[in-house]
Amino acid sequence: MYSAVGFIVLCLFVLASSAIKIVQEYERGVIFRLGRLIGAKGPGLFLVYPFGIDRVVKIDLRVVTLDIPRQDCITRDNVTVGVNAVAYFQVVDPRRAVVAVSNYANATFQIAQTSLRSVIGQVELDELLSQRERVNQTLQHIIDAETEPWGVKVSIVEFKDVELPPQMQRAMARQAEAEREKRA
Repeated sequence: MYSAVGFIVLCLFVLASSAIKIVQEYERGVIFRLGRLIGAKGPGLFLVYPFGIDRVVKIDLRVVTLDIPRQDCITRDNVTVGVNAVAYFQVVDPRRAVVAVSNYANATFQIAQTSLRSVIGQVELDELLSQRERVNQTLQHIIDAETEPWGVKVSIVEFKDVELPPQMQRAMARQAEAEREKRA
């Protein structure tokens, strides 16, 4: 008698634990029912069909900091520079972030790397150094346009460092010194 009641209580507990899902305030649960997209739920507690009928994919909606490692790029005036940057993005549509791309974070990283090299190749060294804000905005718009179909919004892209080759640094220092002597 007690074993039958215990078995029923255990079955109800397993059923309830597989049917109740909880997502945090900064997350959304994208629900698939037998492979078809149902929608996004959350935050909080919600119920799903148990035993593999519904599958829940949790998506983090917080801003993600993406470090773009040093890229050796050639500017439009054929100067090799090493550039690293940082991008900030977040998921604005969790359904598209799950359905449209396999791994939205990695895809955003790859787009950011290739776009960084492309944008650097379109500007001259003087532009890169003196108009950094404009180049940052151009890069941000390009990355954001590529990731928008995935439900990802790129809010900021900033160059962290621009490394010049040592011979270019020496040449620039000589030029600055010659201009100071000319003014003196």
